[in-house]
Amino acid sequence: MNIHVGAEAFARFEARRLSPAIGAELHGIDLSQPMDEVMVTEIREALLRYKVIFFRNQSITRSHHIEFARKFGELEIHPATPKDQEDPEVLRITHNASNKGQENAWHSDVTWRTEPSLGSVLRAVELPQVGGDTLFSDMVSAYEGLSEKMKEFCCGLTAVHDIARVFAKRLGKDPKELHAKFPPQEHPVIRTHPETGERLIYVNTAFTSHIKDLSEKESDWLLQHLYSQAAVPEYQCRFRWEVGSIAFWDNRACQHYAASDYFPDVRVMERVTIAGDRPYFES
Repeated sequence: MNIHVGAEAFARFEARRLSPAIGAELHGIDLSQPMDEVMVTEIREALLRYKVIFFRNQSITRSHHIEFARKFGELEIHPATPKDQEDPEVLRITHNASNKGQENAWHSDVTWRTEPSLGSVLRAVELPQVGGDTLFSDMVSAYEGLSEKMKEFCCGLTAVHDIARVFAKRLGKDPKELHAKFPPQEHPVIRTHPETGERLIYVNTAFTSHIKDLSEKESDWLLQHLYSQAAVPEYQCRFRWEVGSIAFWDNRACQHYAASDYFPDVRVMERVTIAGDRPYFES
């Protein structure tokens, strides 16, 4: 294999960083082909190292998509997936002139679950001629960028995450109906990554409602301060999609923002999500 200048070599592929903080494209992998344990182990190592990894020029089916994601854990079924869908592991996200994109805010997926996802594998199906990029932000760097006093204050705090903040309106359901199946969850404001041991900010604009044991004013101020860390350019990378592109991100370690700058053009993506574990803070 001819190693690209600046790339990092693994046994089965090379990784080309998108930014110093987060993100790398993996070259030399065909996701439509069978993978041995060495390949799977190295892809997982790359995911932990770069927090989001990208694959270009992939020609895969839904079955390939599901099979690849399943190599990294059990798969989730999202409540927004139609009940009669043949392959419920796939969440199809379609935006067009009658359905403008609403994911243009920094967030982690499904933090309203008791055990939020390990990660997501997102595949581009149909894209606008220009726009529709996805940005990713490293929440480990975001934590490390806080002052020592702020780190000390935030460690040990608990935040509440609520599915109804987004999906009550999106699914046309009463919050009480959603809460009967998915009650609000409490997770640490600063969590410990279960595989790397790193600390990171674990609140997001989509699903976090408040921080426990603080007044409303205190909670709102602190959340806004923590939310704003995702928007720091030095913690980010930006991915320009092409048909056949795939992103695999560590939902425990980063947040993402889907730029909704292409309306009324069409953007169709398919996502398969890998189940995770309960967030914790280790002092």
